[in-house]
Amino acid sequence: MSYKNEFIKFMYDSGVLTFGDFTLKSGRKAPYFINTGNYVTGSQLARLGGFYADCIKDNDIPAETLFGPAYKGIPLATCAAAALYSKYGIDVSYFFDRKEEKDHGEGGVFVGKKPVDGEKVVIIEDVMTSGKALREVYPKLKGAANVDITGMVITVDRMEKALDSDMSAVQSAYKEFGVKVYSIVTINDIIKAIEDGVIGGAEYLDKMKEYRKAYGVEY
Repeated sequence: MSYKNEFIKFMYDSGVLTFGDFTLKSGRKAPYFINTGNYVTGSQLARLGGFYADCIKDNDIPAETLFGPAYKGIPLATCAAAALYSKYGIDVSYFFDRKEEKDHGEGGVFVGKKPVDGEKVVIIEDVMTSGKALREVYPKLKGAANVDITGMVITVDRMEKALDSDMSAVQSAYKEFGVKVYSIVTINDIIKAIEDGVIGGAEYLDKMKEYRKAYGVEY
């Protein structure tokens, strides 16, 4: 089984990927939902970090340091950095930001590796719905040092149009910031995994394809 199918099964078995009738924040009615808050154990985090590492290695993304946006990105960047070393012998640094700048002790807005000019930084996030997280952290990173943001890695690309655009959040991120977003899997990978019997959910296939036809983008 490919690491993509292993990841889809992992999401399904962890209760992160579920099927049903869901109303999204956008107001759209979707037949599937991804709740990354259901990763709750050490073993799950260890496996999750391994899938991030697989994606970085598979796409040959230049990485010297991983950055995890507060708050969800903090454990993700941490476990991904550990997995890159344990699985592939690639030793990278990591850091994350504070929501509010600290004005005592060591101070500053970042915790961990201090960014420097030219450093190859990969942003680690869970999902990308609107691109809001990137819009918030991009000026923080560039304001601290002229880092080279070589990519952003997320778990699932929904390949879905934004409410105010015919582009997906992934496409908009590249157009607006020049940051390429890589996903461990896409919604197309999930649909194929259902068709191939890797996971359940066959009864929702037609609805998923209808949803893709209504809101999806291709690239």
